[in-house]
Amino acid sequence: MFVLMLSPLVHAQTTMEKLDDRELSDISGQALLSMSYIDSNDGANNMRGKGVGFYKLGMEADIELNANIKHLQLGCGGINGAGGCDIDIENLSLSGVSDTREGRAGSSAKLTNPFLEFAVKNPTSASTREVVGLRLSAEKVLGLLTLGDENSDKPNGINSLSGYLKINPTQGMAYTNARNMSYSDTNLTIDGRVKPNICIPILGCLGIPLGFKSDDYNLALQETSAPLTLNGAVISGTRMNSARLSGIAHINPLYFDGDLKASLNVSLGLLNLQKEVTGNITGLKANITVDQNLGFIHKIMLNNPFSLSLQNSEVWWPNADVAAKQGWWMAFNDSIDIGDVTPEKRIDITNDVLKQVVGPIGEYITRNPIECTVLNCLFGDKLGVGNVNLPNTSVNFPLKDLQLKNQTFAPNCYGNLRFC
Repeated sequence: MFVLMLSPLVHAQTTMEKLDDRELSDISGQALLSMSYIDSNDGANNMRGKGVGFYKLGMEADIELNANIKHLQLGCGGINGAGGCDIDIENLSLSGVSDTREGRAGSSAKLTNPFLEFAVKNPTSASTREVVGLRLSAEKVLGLLTLGDENSDKPNGINSLSGYLKINPTQGMAYTNARNMSYSDTNLTIDGRVKPNICIPILGCLGIPLGFKSDDYNLALQETSAPLTLNGAVISGTRMNSARLSGIAHINPLYFDGDLKASLNVSLGLLNLQKEVTGNITGLKANITVDQNLGFIHKIMLNNPFSLSLQNSEVWWPNADVAAKQGWWMAFNDSIDIGDVTPEKRIDITNDVLKQVVGPIGEYITRNPIECTVLNCLFGDKLGVGNVNLPNTSVNFPLKDLQLKNQTFAPNCYGNLRFC
């Protein structure tokens, strides 16, 4: 029990005293609530000249909040039609920054200087003024926002989002599955040259490059890895359920071996060769595009201004990067970091990707003929292709709905519940 005892001396010291204007001018302090106004023609008004002013009621304080919302649905139906919502998010949790259940449930996000803002059209006219927008925001929110109940191979959490979100550039490591590459996969021949050499002591090795063409090959491509960099991205729009991300991957050495039957051009006609070939491909780059369902984004570290607004027409709020569209709008003003974007599962190399590689391989082997002795070239069973270096080759590598390792999170609950 806490007991407060006031002595006569304390009481005397806390008695209010009257101050004149000169004495008041020497006093400074901070109000809990503040009021501000941005005129419709003010230079700080993003909608200058459009007859919209902004009234802001702010709280000069830090507010702590730990919240779980089972299903946040805003702007459903109405003028947007049936079957969707401006914002539809399941299992939304806001807490302090932590990777454990106890840490999240026992902590709170911090909202610095929260405020309520009104967008008013014709603010100076008592007869025609109209509230066209309402915004709930804070100058900064520090915490962890999670969406959905788990990071799995099924999208969950964000079903629909209207708003604005900037993602910082980020990195990860992608791993590919092993697979075979045959003519039936690409419908493209492997063209190149071999250089059978006759080696004579003292004189050295002499050889003439001979061209070959193969439409009968079956090469085993081993699994490999590729450091992945995703570019920064802006996600902005209404009723979104996916986003387009892009980046680049530098593919580590890709080893291959298998059978290759080729027609070798010689002066006496065509000579059919059947070889077991081995080699590796280096220097290959992939231009990555990811069609990412927003239901695979589960974890957002907040350390930036954050707002939720409602407007009956497009409103460009003060300090916002873009105008908020009609309806409900969720905005993260500063860039956020989604962390390591290593895919949870290995990636399949598609036939479309292979088709982009066959041509550059043939061009390299044509410029750099495979050297071998005459006996090995014409009659041997094995042929070493060596290193096929393709530093100037980039393949387009589309991906879809990646489950990311970094998006795993601890529930904002004590015990064993996924959501509470």
